[in-house]
Amino acid sequence: MRSFLFVPGDSERKFGKARDGEADALILDLEDSVALSEKDAARGIVGRMLGQKREGQKLFVRVNALDTGLTLADLAAVMPHAPDGIALPKCEGPEDLNRCAHYLAAFEAAHGLGETPILAIATETAGSLFTLGTYKGCDPRLWGLMWGAEDLAASLGAKENGAREGYHEPFRLARNLCLAGAAAAGVVPVDTICAVLDDLSVVEAEANAARRDGFGAKAVIHPKHVAPVNAAFTPTEDELNWAEKVLAAFAADPTAGVVRIDGQMIDKPHERAARKIMAMAGRD
Repeated sequence: MRSFLFVPGDSERKFGKARDGEADALILDLEDSVALSEKDAARGIVGRMLGQKREGQKLFVRVNALDTGLTLADLAAVMPHAPDGIALPKCEGPEDLNRCAHYLAAFEAAHGLGETPILAIATETAGSLFTLGTYKGCDPRLWGLMWGAEDLAASLGAKENGAREGYHEPFRLARNLCLAGAAAAGVVPVDTICAVLDDLSVVEAEANAARRDGFGAKAVIHPKHVAPVNAAFTPTEDELNWAEKVLAAFAADPTAGVVRIDGQMIDKPHERAARKIMAMAGRD
């Protein structure tokens, strides 16, 4: 999954457009995009959306944060429809993650479901920054860690996050810690949305930088952002050819620690990078 497109949970019109688009996954949102008075109605709408999934596209649901008292009601409404994953906002650490997983286990047992992946949005509060290196070994439902800048700005008391010009230092710190924390936990790091809607060069630059640095996917909030994100996270032919050469060389000599390819010395970290490239292309 390269692109995660947020869709308001109370808009079937926007869902229809998003479902017919090119996003690899949709995040049906019950949190920020839905007014408190409309939460209950949105749960029913999201349930209907989950029954209209397009083949090949994943449907996640962003529930309300654990401290709102709304999470269980959200899960009770959507889990009978077997979402492909749950996005957990304002996740402050493994304790929150495991609590959500505990809730999911009960619903999975009740409805005969397998384990539901969790995408934890893990940088939305100041406190969450201090736990990003502690997710290793937590519940296996954890699929990925996403960073976010908008709620974090409010938590820090920042006047702005600098998204248009390049994130300011506190937000770059959150981004980098999320990336490292996901790598340490062995899960997918997901880059935040691009808040600049009117300049596709900004989202293209963000997506390319995220791919360069090791992120595995990026969230988006507008359908027109999907194409540049998908392009950034799709390996090129040159990358695939290199990866195939590396894997073939190590397959030919499984005991080798280093192999020589095109005049360069290639070692085990390169082999891992090659496997990641092949996985991104669906060739693992």
